[in-house]
Parts: sequence; C-alpha cells; structure tokens
Amino acid sequence: MTAFIPAEWAPHRAMWVGWPSHADLWENNLAPAQAEVEALVRALAGPGREQVRLLVGNDEALADARARFADAAGVEVVAGRFGDIWLRDTGPIFGAGSATASAFRFNGWGGKYELEFDDTVADQIGEHAGVPLTRNDFILEGGAVDHDGAGTILTTRQCVLNRNRNAGWTETVAEEALKASLGAERVVWLGDGLLNDHTDGHVDNLARFVAPGVVAVPIAFGPKDPNADAFDAAAAAIAAAGLTPLRLPSPGLVLDEDERPVPASHMNFLIANGAVIVPTYGNETAARLACEGLATVFPDREIIPLPSIAILSGGGSFHCISQQQPA
Repeated sequence: MTAFIPAEWAPHRAMWVGWPSHADLWENNLAPAQAEVEALVRALAGPGREQVRLLVGNDEALADARARFADAAGVEVVAGRFGDIWLRDTGPIFGAGSATASAFRFNGWGGKYELEFDDTVADQIGEHAGVPLTRNDFILEGGAVDHDGAGTILTTRQCVLNRNRNAGWTETVAEEALKASLGAERVVWLGDGLLNDHTDGHVDNLARFVAPGVVAVPIAFGPKDPNADAFDAAAAAIAAAGLTPLRLPSPGLVLDEDERPVPASHMNFLIANGAVIVPTYGNETAARLACEGLATVFPDREIIPLPSIAILSGGGSFHCISQQQPA
C-alpha cells in the first residue's frame, strides 16, 4: 500500500462497530455496555451519517442485536466471531477508497488478553466488505496509530516500541514498517499513554488529529488527574514536531470499583459523517468543555456526547470498538 491512509474526517462508506456479545467477559456490565453501544450506533446511523455494520461476536447475541436494530435502516447486523469488541485493534486499516486494507498480526495487546477468533477479525471484515487485505508480518493494533490523511502518523513509544509486540524494534525499524504498510511519510513519536491502559498507551486515548496540522490532546482537569504529566509531555512533543496542540479537558480522575484510576479519555471520540461522538464519564463540566473545543475544529459536524462508563469497564471506548471504511 502506497497511498496515504485517509484522515478519519474524510467521507466514509461504512462504519464497523463491535457489539458486546460475551456475558462471561462483561458480567454485570453486559446490559449497560449494550445500552451504551446501542446509543452510539443510533447516533451514527442518523440521517445523512453512517451505514453502520454491526459485528456480533457469537450466535447467542445475534438474535437480540437483530431485534434491537430491526427499526434502524442504517444498521446492518453482521454475524461474526470475535473474543471481544475492540475492532479498532483487531480489524484491518482501510486505505483510500477502501480499495485495499492493511492487516497485521495481533497478539492480545502484548499477550495480556489472547481470546479466540480475535486474530481472524480482519479477515472477516475484509471478506464481508469485499476488500482485499495486504498482510504485514508484524504486530500492530489500529488504536496505536492516528493519521492526518497526508502521510503523517502519530504514535507512542510505550506501545509500538514495547518488546511485548515486536522484539528488537527501534524507532528506525518501526518507521520503516509503518511507511511500507501504511504509506506514511513521517512518524511523530509521543511517549507514554494513560495510566493503567492495558493497551500500553494507545495514541487514540492520548492524542488525535482533528485537522491538518492540528492535534487534540488533553489538559488535566482537577487537582488529582493522574495523567497530567503525560498530557503535558504529549503536548510538548506535538508542538516540537511543528504541529498545533488543541488542549481539551480530560475527564479528570475516574476510579473503578477497586478505587484504581481507569484510562477514561475524551480523546476516544469517533469522527463520523456529519458528527463527532464524544465519550463521557460522569463529569458534565469536563465533557461540555471538551465538546465545545471539538466544535471549533468540526463546525460542520454535530458534536454528540454520550456515556461510555460501562464500555470503559472493558478497557476502551467508542473509537476502540469501531473502524471506518473510507468512501
């Protein structure tokens, strides 16, 4: 693949979304997570927006998903197989016009969560979409890279250079691989991602391109924000690379049931045809300010905040469970 990966704000012919399908993984959060994903899907499938392809991971969840969306003209329920819903990481990365897509090896985020069928998701999506896959013999998750549509890729050292992915990788080796597989001309390196992020610091939870030369990156919200230093370091690296950081409030300190900080991030927003869907985590002021900031760079898209607390209990949010298929 030599053409640039389109920016997420370029038009889409479809948006793939994973449906929470496994009660043994989600336990008490299955129904709440399904409700949050349903709200996301209905927002995406609004008039003039996306053709949603909802991938369901097993037969047990299929009938319920079909019944839920029987009234939604813009939603196609697709029977599939996966371990969990994080299609951004397990699915392919589509190229320009969806003429082809890049597929990579997947090892469960460095061996942490190796679930049956996750390493086949790219094949399933490519086959259903009718898009041939270009296979790359190294490990990469889609949430580890972000694209400006003009050949610049944003990523983190913590993830891409982690020895639990591709042993022996240096920045030079990684850049060569990303340039060959994703058509990149330039790689901008950030350092660490969010605290307790089991992805080892995916960039789509830390910093995102929102316009040519402009990167959204959080600023700490509240005195106990555990990621204040990581946010400031990322903003400094973005500025040093000649890009403009757009500082948006983080959700602040968000704790799980064991009182441990969880990697809640407004940066896991999803740019759709006609809308930007922003995950929220209970802090209405932080969410409002983040949405107001995004509205300055997406004036022609509706900014839609939606709760993502239950989805976050599984480890990610809206961007993590989706993958756009460019027009």
